[in-house]
Amino acid sequence: MIRILVRRLLLSVPLLFVVSIVVFVLQSLIPGDAASQLAGLQATRADVQRLREQLSLDEPVWVQYWHWLDGVFHGSLGTSLTNKEAVTAALGTRLPVTLSLVLGATLLATVLGVVLGVFSSRAGPLAGRMVGLLSIGGLAVPSFWLGLLLISLMSVKLGLLPATGYVKFADSPSGWAQSLLLPVVALALAGVTAIAKQTREAMLDVLRRPYIDNLRANGVPERSIVFKHALRSAAIPICTMSSILLVGALGGSIVIEQVFGLPGLGSLAVSATGSKDIPVIQGVAVYFTLLVVAANLLTDIAYLLIDPRVRAS
Repeated sequence: MIRILVRRLLLSVPLLFVVSIVVFVLQSLIPGDAASQLAGLQATRADVQRLREQLSLDEPVWVQYWHWLDGVFHGSLGTSLTNKEAVTAALGTRLPVTLSLVLGATLLATVLGVVLGVFSSRAGPLAGRMVGLLSIGGLAVPSFWLGLLLISLMSVKLGLLPATGYVKFADSPSGWAQSLLLPVVALALAGVTAIAKQTREAMLDVLRRPYIDNLRANGVPERSIVFKHALRSAAIPICTMSSILLVGALGGSIVIEQVFGLPGLGSLAVSATGSKDIPVIQGVAVYFTLLVVAANLLTDIAYLLIDPRVRAS
């Protein structure tokens, strides 16, 4: 197991390098720079050029990237061009918000999706068609639209939950849960239907196998067959879908954080893009890539624990 995980980690190093280059080059193609934003509307060209030289933005792109990469090798992601705050400090305060949102949405989607999928696999073809329709509907509904709908209903009309803002867990666990409930539900809806459909198909495939008939013939209770044997055999595709949803939720969190006013990595990326803050944009890209790598590692570990045959592959 350790050998497999080490190999995955080594393969992630080139990925981080490629992502950082692509992000740096793409943001350099965007018109304008941080100097133009900081100088203001009344600044002259000479003022902008002077500020650009102070920020080293007049250097070639490859030189700017080398300076940034050299800082990474020394344990620093640079300093924000707009407020002079260390990028690692800015990302560190916002990372728990994004992790709470993404992990909460993935966990909710997985649990509800598995329950719905197992139930529909035992309830007949009508339930299967309903799950299929729900899957299409869940994927078709935009998360931001659902978020606005939840705010209108649960916050504005009923006043049950806060519409925007974030409460730290250390300050108030109940307030933390309330501030995340609506955004987590909005982000998890599409995942619930996708997991349910995947679980149903995997369960039906396993329940048709000969060893399931042998278990029934030997008098094994149906409940044990479904939850102990069939669900375990169907767990590999479910884990795969959960991993895909986790990665997708990272992208969806950018929009959801804007809708609910959450101070996470996504909202920071939006503000940094608007101000052309290169170090912050690079830092967010690196953190998002690391989260994707971590999600893939967790999926590999789950594979190894669920199916020992994976260790031999």
